[in-house]
This record gives sequence, structure tokens and C-alpha cells, in this order.
Amino acid sequence: MRQTLDFLLHDWLGVSSLLSRTRFADHSAETFASVLDACERIARDKFAPFNRLADSQEPHFDGERVHLPEATHAALAAYVESGMLAAAQDYDVGGMQLPCVIEMAANAFFSKASVAMGGYAMLTSGNAGLLMAHGTPLQREVFAKNQFSGRWFGTMCLSEPQAGSSLSDVATRAVPDETPGGAAEGVAPWESDPLGPRYRLRGNKMWISAGEHEITENIVHLVLAKIPGPDGKPVAGTRGISLFIVPKRLVDERGELTGERNDVALAGLNHKLGYRGTTNTLLNFGEGKYPVRGGAGGGLDGRGAGAIGYRVGQPGEGLRCMFHMMNEARIGVGLGAVMLGYAGYEVSRDYARQRNQGRPITGAGKDAAQPPVPILQHADVRRMLLAQKSYVEGGLALELYCARLVDELHTGEPQAAREAGVLLEVLTPIAKSWPSEWGLEANSLAIQVLGGYGYTRDFMVEQYWRDNRLNMIHEGTHGIQALDLLGRKVVMDGGAGLKLLARRIGETIQRAGQLEGLAVPANELAAALQRLGTATKAAWATGVPEEALANATPYLQAFGHVVLAWLWLDVALAVSRPGPAAGAFGQGKLAAMRYFFAYELPKIDAWLGVVSRREALVRELPDEAF
Repeated sequence: MRQTLDFLLHDWLGVSSLLSRTRFADHSAETFASVLDACERIARDKFAPFNRLADSQEPHFDGERVHLPEATHAALAAYVESGMLAAAQDYDVGGMQLPCVIEMAANAFFSKASVAMGGYAMLTSGNAGLLMAHGTPLQREVFAKNQFSGRWFGTMCLSEPQAGSSLSDVATRAVPDETPGGAAEGVAPWESDPLGPRYRLRGNKMWISAGEHEITENIVHLVLAKIPGPDGKPVAGTRGISLFIVPKRLVDERGELTGERNDVALAGLNHKLGYRGTTNTLLNFGEGKYPVRGGAGGGLDGRGAGAIGYRVGQPGEGLRCMFHMMNEARIGVGLGAVMLGYAGYEVSRDYARQRNQGRPITGAGKDAAQPPVPILQHADVRRMLLAQKSYVEGGLALELYCARLVDELHTGEPQAAREAGVLLEVLTPIAKSWPSEWGLEANSLAIQVLGGYGYTRDFMVEQYWRDNRLNMIHEGTHGIQALDLLGRKVVMDGGAGLKLLARRIGETIQRAGQLEGLAVPANELAAALQRLGTATKAAWATGVPEEALANATPYLQAFGHVVLAWLWLDVALAVSRPGPAAGAFGQGKLAAMRYFFAYELPKIDAWLGVVSRREALVRELPDEAF
């Protein structure tokens, strides 16, 4: 994998060009390599050997504490010590000012070694990054910096038992913490609390990853809740949602623990198919199990009930703030899906090389007198391995490309930065969803290559599949990403994002069309891009959202395949240049590209067919017919 990673970073994306920018001027190609070396070593030594252990020894709650294997604590301590929690952050908050694309590449090792153990760090980094973008100076100092240092870890609390992904139905409530006599007790009035406007929260949050543990001394929850409107009633829809910092243990403005437990209680652990190494929780906020400051008649019941939370941003802007974290998290989910697929690919490839079974088919049939051959020599096994290779290496290219766009957004010239932002809007649903679907398919094929052994716990491929199955669900389900893409991203601003993406794809087509070996796939991609544009227009031809969006998921699948075909063709251009891609390494890349164009890209015709004719079956079928 490392050779592929280095090739994509340097020979395809040209990350060394970032060194001329002020933010990255202290770095060099050597420091980039050192970071990757260190992360590869930590992942190999501290994460990978204990991935199965974290899966088999699930988190358990003894009524007081959640217990995790000691190996999880040790692995995350090593991750914290590496400085990767703040890798892309400013020096003045303890960061390394690494490019996002290098941070993403470095984290690929951890996702591949143990995606569940690494989940705590991903959530913490995203939580702190959100606070750096939307928090007050003191919120950044107290809550963000203590997460970047690894002293505390963080979560995101969106979903609720009754609402799931329907955030407009969030029922958690937040009211100003107007504790009687608070000022006399040294507690600032709610509006002027140094840590932010102070509220009391009550509600239940479900599916909260890393919601309870003893890895760090505190957990910083970012919680979506509704503030009552002027009439005292919750504001309907998402406009009434605000965002709050709700620490497990209360802290003062210096970031020191006060000794008070906040009113946040673990209601239960969810027992998952995969990702078992990450605690997944149901949390009760404000039920009164841990009353806070009730002596002066405070809290929701006058006896201290209600979790104390500090508002981030303005009232009603909770989703805008949260999606800062969500969008980064979605690229991280995509990377995790890619690396799980990559791990399975490597296991099945190595197995196919050493497993002797069967004999090749020749013109004279099979010669039973000949010894069995490695199953790698069988055509169908080669097909499955090539499919996996095309999915995981193409998916890795996708995630790194998106991370490179993040760097352009933050450090590029104004025009380049604007275009990067537009492209990220369009590509984020793909970056999250495409690897989640096709990385999972890669894992399924890995099991198939191993046959019966793949279906046992003798090999890791079954765990990779179980872990990967979550990625189509969390941080916005497959269907939600599809609705976002077709319903918003490709039509907003008059389709500016789709037009810009088409222009970028067209540039690759033009360059590839001049090379004899790439002219045919270039023409095939041009035709596919045209079909995608035609289908987009056809979907919205009537202007009726119900008609357009009924087939949003097939549209997402087709769109993703066109994007991946583009990236594979662009990577093939880099392979075709003289350099490190000579020999078998480059041959493998070109073969994966050829596979994708021959076996995968034609699938878009079926997907786009139902989109173009606005197939009505799924929306018109009576409920009783199911």
C-alpha cells in the first residue's frame, strides 16, 4: 500500500507543490515521509495486532464504568503522542500545520489497522476542528485545545431514538440556566458565562460513538437541541436547532475539572455487527441522575436536573456549525471504508498466491496428473482481485483528491480556492458513499476468494466486512447522500458544481485522448459524462421533486462510477509518464483502470435508465403491495 500511497501523493497529486505556500513552508518532502513512516509504524505495532482483540472483547458496562481492552488505551495513547490529533492545525494550538492531504494519507494506516480503535481519534479531531471554526476564543482555548492535546476526547450527538436521521424531529430541549442566586454562588448569569451562553439540556441521544469510556479524563459532547421560541414553544423544523458543548465533567474557564459530574448518563451500550471496538451508546441528558448545582434551586426541577451546556454560535445555527464537522467526518468515513476494503484485498491477494487448488483449463481440458496451481491462476479469482484493486485504489485516489481540494480551499489563490469549495460540495456525497458501497463489495469479494475459510474467524476478512457494513449508514445514510446529491448539490447555483466537475473531467479526457493507449477509455468516459448530464436534466424535466428524487440512489451510483472512471483515467495519465510507475507496479494500475472501464462503467446505463425516465414504480406502489 505504501508504494501506491506515495505514488498518488507525489506523482499524481504533486503534493510537493504545496511546500511553496506560507502555511507549509516549514515542511519538506522528507518531513511528509517521516510523518507517514511514524504513522505506519504506530499503526502496525499498536493498532493492527489488537484489532481482533478489540472486536472480540466488546466494551462492557459494569454499572459504573465502561471497560475496554488495555490495548485500546495503549494504542490511543500512542496516537496522541504522535501529535496526529492536531496534525493539520496551527502551531499555536499545538498543531503541525500539515496539509490535509498528508494528514489523510497518514490516517489511512490507522483506518486499515483498526478502524474501530481509530474512531475515537477521528471524532475528537472533528469535534475540536468544529470548535476552532465556530467557537468563541475561550471555547477554543478550553475545549478544542484540550482535545487536540488528547487530554479529552469528543463526540457528536445528533440522532435520537425516535428521530434517527430526521434532524427536524430532534426532541432534545435547551433552556437558559437561570439558576436562582447563581451570582451569589459565584456562578455567572447564564448569558455571560465565560464558557458561552449557559443552558440546561434534557433529552436522549442514540448511536453516539465514543459516548462513554475511561480513555481520557473527560468527554466533550457536541449536542444538537432546540431552544424555545418567543412563544415558549420549540421552533419547527431544523431552523430551531442550536449546538451546545456538554462536557461529561464540568470544567472552569482555565480548563480544569471542577469535580462536578454533569447530568449526562449512560443509558446503555449498543451491540453492533462491527466496529465493536468503538463504544456506541444511548445517552440521557438532564434526567437528574447526576444533579448539578441544585442547592440554590437550580436546574430544570429545582434540584439540579438538566445537563449544563454552552451554546456554540448563534441560536438556530446548530446545523450549520455541525455540518462543518459532518462534512469532514464524511470524508473520514469514506477513507475508513476504503482502507477496510484495502485490508481485505491484501489478505485475499496473498491467500490467492499461496493457496494451491485446481488446475488450469486448457484446450485439452484439465490434466489431473498435473499438480494443483495457486488459485491466483484461475480467471475468476483474478477477476475478483482486479475488481477489489479497482475499488480500493480508486477509492483511495478519491479521498486523497478531496483532501487535496481542502488544502486548495484553505491555502490556494482566490479563484482556485473558490473552485475547490464548489467541487467539494459536489464530491463530498461521493467521497462518503461510493467507498462505503464498493469498499464493502471489495470485502465481500475477499471472503469469496478465501471460500469457506473467508466465512470463518480464522481470517480477518469477515471482520473487515462486518466493520465496513456500518459505513453506508453512519454520518448520513446512502439514501440521504443520494438525496443531497441529486436534490441539492448538482442543481444549486444553476448547476455550477456539476459544470465545474464536467470541465475538470473534460480536461482529463482531452489529455488522455492524445495518448494511443488511453484514447479509447477517454472516449468512453466522454460518452458516460454526456449520459450523466442528460439524465440529470431528464430527472428534473418536470420540476417535480418527487419524480426526480425517487431514483436518487441509482443516480448516486452512476455519478460515483463516472467520477471514479475519471480519477482512474487521470491516474493512468500519471502512470504513463516516465518515472516510478514502471514495471509491474504501473502495469497493475493500468490493468485496474482497464477493468473499471470494461466491467464497471457500463453499469451506469442501467442506473441512469430509471433516472432518465423518472421510473415511478417505487413511489406509486401502494403500501399494501409490499
